[in-house]
Amino acid sequence: MNLVETNDLTHRFGSSPATLHNISMQVPEGSIYGFLGANGAGKTTTLRLLLGLLKKQHGDISIFGKTMEHHRLSILSNIGSIIETPSVYEHLTAVENLRIHQKIYRTPKERIEEILKIVGLAHTGRKTVKQYSLGMKQRLALGIALLHKPALLILDEPTNGLDPNGILEIRNLLVQINKAHGVTIIISSHILAEIEKIATHVGIIKTGRLLFQGTLTELLGQKQKTAAIALRTDNNERASKLIQTKYPTAQLSGDTIHIPVPGESEAAVINAWLVNNDIRVFEMRHANTDLETVFMELTNQ
Repeated sequence: MNLVETNDLTHRFGSSPATLHNISMQVPEGSIYGFLGANGAGKTTTLRLLLGLLKKQHGDISIFGKTMEHHRLSILSNIGSIIETPSVYEHLTAVENLRIHQKIYRTPKERIEEILKIVGLAHTGRKTVKQYSLGMKQRLALGIALLHKPALLILDEPTNGLDPNGILEIRNLLVQINKAHGVTIIISSHILAEIEKIATHVGIIKTGRLLFQGTLTELLGQKQKTAAIALRTDNNERASKLIQTKYPTAQLSGDTIHIPVPGESEAAVINAWLVNNDIRVFEMRHANTDLETVFMELTNQ
């Protein structure tokens, strides 16, 4: 059963070209659906339409088997979400933030303590949110989104700006929420390595068009058309710009540069080229089977 379905979803802002083109999305119940694309690909617009934050212009949206036009309140009452930055009161404690939303949602007071344990903030006491790390703020925002026990969680770039430890905490928390509490999760991101670790299903969007949708296994099983190299250097920004002069489809994602190349022998040539330009190569490997490489091949066609 699909918890979320869209059909022919199209959207434009004013008289500009369409931001979304005929998006037909299926999110199975119980899945972690990684919604992937570069910045500006249309991820946030799609999620805002799912949440009713933008008025639908063309196409159909069904959530829990219901349409937003006729069942808006019952749908939204069963969804938790974080769009863009965490929405929390920084002068209040975690408990005080949760208490405000507990009254709005009319959930039992005991739920506050449950949530603090789930998101790992039970120890924070009287510490105000302005003293929290970004990772702690994001976990509190997740706690607020989970307070009313939603069946669906919609998250827009939840690990943006987090350090490696914060990313790991959010990743582990999302897997726990999905497996232990049965929550279906839609998570948009451009950090593909993190999505690969948690997603069961994937949708890839480019310039408003859905290029692929299916299980992560199906995506990674697609045959690669070219060899590919993944590498890390002491100056990835400079290295990627240099590499793109010869390999225009190369992309920097996270701390790794991915380069589709005609053959594996190119690796030695690229390594020598970088070294000759005073760039130290820390790691170089074949990358034909990882999500980032498949993503690159799809989006550079």
